[in-house]
Amino acid sequence: MLIPSVDLMDGKIVQLVQGRKKALEFNNFAEWITRFSIFPLVQLIDLDAAIGRGMNTSLMGPFLRQLPCQVGGGIRSIEAVRTILERGARRVILGSALIRDGKIDVAFARRLAAEFGPDKLVFAVDARRGRVAIRGWRKSTAIPPVALVRTLDSWCGAFLYTHIDSEGLMAGIPLKPVLELRRATSKQLIVAGGISSREEIDRLHTMGVDAVVGMAVYSGQLPLVDPFTVSK
Repeated sequence: MLIPSVDLMDGKIVQLVQGRKKALEFNNFAEWITRFSIFPLVQLIDLDAAIGRGMNTSLMGPFLRQLPCQVGGGIRSIEAVRTILERGARRVILGSALIRDGKIDVAFARRLAAEFGPDKLVFAVDARRGRVAIRGWRKSTAIPPVALVRTLDSWCGAFLYTHIDSEGLMAGIPLKPVLELRRATSKQLIVAGGISSREEIDRLHTMGVDAVVGMAVYSGQLPLVDPFTVSK
């Protein structure tokens, strides 16, 4: 399945290369909401909140009211999760909040699952050079992605793996780490990081993996069609 990504920064929809360099930006929100309305799930990320320099709360409203969204970016408390769900999010994405003092915070993951149920939670596994990165990808840890997945598997409904090294480059996502994670969990696995073609999405689909796509969609390289369509 193809899941389009809406990344918000500085009051606009943006696309970044490897989480740092801005490559594209748009402010025609209504047009993108209409174009994404055919999808059963859209990913909505507040990048400013993720790096701790403000929030795009008002911009998120129309997306949450009109599209089925899983939402992330700077969500690091029970209260923040509750607020996002009350505003209409289908699921909430958490990443940095799952790491405390360089270690996986199992107790917090357990509290989240007890409060909201695993099906409302997506745990982000953002990796650079084979290690989990947090705080808007600005800080690296010593934790391998597969260790995070295996440790937290009981307390979420899905994992979102982003291969930061290939993010925004439209050169494809390496399959080796994806396969490793697929073998580590039976939960829904969603991946992102340079996915740029229908054929690549099909290949991931055969592995039981869903694909988040941003740059290829906004640049026009990947036409928006039925998310379940398989190329011939």
